[in-house]
Amino acid sequence: KHASTILIEKLLNVYKNTEEVIFFINVTKTNFDIVVFKNKKLELFNSFHFKTKEDFIYYVLFITEQLNLNPEEFKLVLLGDIEKNSDVYNILYQYIRNITFFSPANFPSILKNISPHSHFTLLNQI
Repeated sequence: KHASTILIEKLLNVYKNTEEVIFFINVTKTNFDIVVFKNKKLELFNSFHFKTKEDFIYYVLFITEQLNLNPEEFKLVLLGDIEKNSDVYNILYQYIRNITFFSPANFPSILKNISPHSHFTLLNQI
């Protein structure tokens, strides 16, 4: 399966009973995927390439505007190669307040030195 398929299927499985809008961003070094669920259904999926934190926030705010979402109201869940002390996180937090990192229910203790949100698609391939 393609990494995007794994990402969407696994997130939908975890959040299948959630009615609220949930906005996910899966970050890699120079790309990111946006997945938005609304009323238990996939509302949007798209991938973007970025070079700067300004590129990153532009695409996020563009999607937010296109879906008529209020940055003060929706829940943003981060996955992948992003940490709280990163430039990308800091610029996100300037515009969106309700930010969390994905936290799996059954994260293997053998991986305790890895952030639980870091390798979502890799750890969910099986």
